[in-house]
Amino acid sequence: MIIKFLKDSVTRRRFLTQSAAAIAATGLSTRVLAEDKVIKIGFLAPLTGPVAAWGKPGLDGCIIWAEQINAAGGVKLADGDYMVEFIGYDNEYDPAKARTGATKLIREDDVKFVMMLGGDTWPGAQPVADKTGMLFSTLLPSDLSPDTHTLLAPAEVHPIYNVTGVEWLAENKPDLKTAVICAQDDALGLPSVATYLAAFEAAGIEMVEPPLLFDPATTDFAPVVTKLIAKDPQIVCLDTCYSDYVHPIVEQLFQQGYKGQIISCTADFYDQMMAKTSVDFMEGFIFQFPDFDDPALNADNINFQDPNGFFAEYNKRHPGEWGAVSWEYASIMDLWKDAAEKAGSAEPDAVLAAMKEGGKGKHAFGTADWWGEDLFGIDNALVGNWPVVVIEGGKAKIKEFRSIPDWYAKHGDLLKKHMADYGQMWDQRG
Repeated sequence: MIIKFLKDSVTRRRFLTQSAAAIAATGLSTRVLAEDKVIKIGFLAPLTGPVAAWGKPGLDGCIIWAEQINAAGGVKLADGDYMVEFIGYDNEYDPAKARTGATKLIREDDVKFVMMLGGDTWPGAQPVADKTGMLFSTLLPSDLSPDTHTLLAPAEVHPIYNVTGVEWLAENKPDLKTAVICAQDDALGLPSVATYLAAFEAAGIEMVEPPLLFDPATTDFAPVVTKLIAKDPQIVCLDTCYSDYVHPIVEQLFQQGYKGQIISCTADFYDQMMAKTSVDFMEGFIFQFPDFDDPALNADNINFQDPNGFFAEYNKRHPGEWGAVSWEYASIMDLWKDAAEKAGSAEPDAVLAAMKEGGKGKHAFGTADWWGEDLFGIDNALVGNWPVVVIEGGKAKIKEFRSIPDWYAKHGDLLKKHMADYGQMWDQRG
């Protein structure tokens, strides 16, 4: 599928592609000395193409994480200290390439853990996981099922955390009572649509149109936006649209004179959106992913080491590239490292047992529960608090951390109903 990229993102796309090509050419993402003991970690995600913004920045963050860990002595196991080396494989968000990559990383590179974005690519990798017993992670717990014993969702609980933004919106702007949703028709868009529908219904917000699902190959968003705002909704929800969709949709909302509230799962590279619209137009934009220079991330309950310093280093190396996944894969590695050191081993079965011991884990945003049997058929998602982020004065700001389990305790049946309506329950996927 060929997707026409936005003209103002050509430079960023070229950077992502060239960087990924360099990684693929060497097969190495981090440097270690020949005499060091080494643990290899697989990074199996889209490094090029339309979904690269949810892969490549995560690998960049992991390289920074590895350098910091290695400089501090590495991972301390029963038989000594080990350096960490990341092996990147570009699956281009293609299931067949994900399967090939998983096989290579495990059989040829001897990795001990494989991190993925998930979604459409997980079905390609799952047979390899099942056959080898390798420990995998995904950013999409909607990949989970009772059969995914070695797949964890330890960082992002997409799309369930989106309920926190809607809940906050309803409480802080109670006069807003009508909404519309648009999303690409794929494995990321559909479960997110179901989640937003449940959240809006729970909040007493009326949908004035059924969700507008567009083909992922869409390049002209003017008619999409025209149809979206035809009934003058007070809230426009952009679901979990890729940044290549969010940007032109927001620009069209601005050009077509929309004045209402915008809520979205992500707002990657929001400075680019402001440049194409205005600071005033982006004021109050609600989404779910903070900048890590936010003072709220310095609280004692935060389990990400030196988030402000990590953010500064990331932006020094990759200016303009910070996005939703820049920190997530690194936060998964924090959990993995703690579990490996607790187990005294990097072997997948030992790390998995140590990670899930006691039913709780140190999520980046606070201690969380291993959860999910009711929704996914297995307790392999780490679920707790999640931030609600609002753009104020041109800068993303954490307004509040909200509990996903608390919302689910009240509205879980509603979420399951909408998930079932869209064929997104674990027993409906095949």
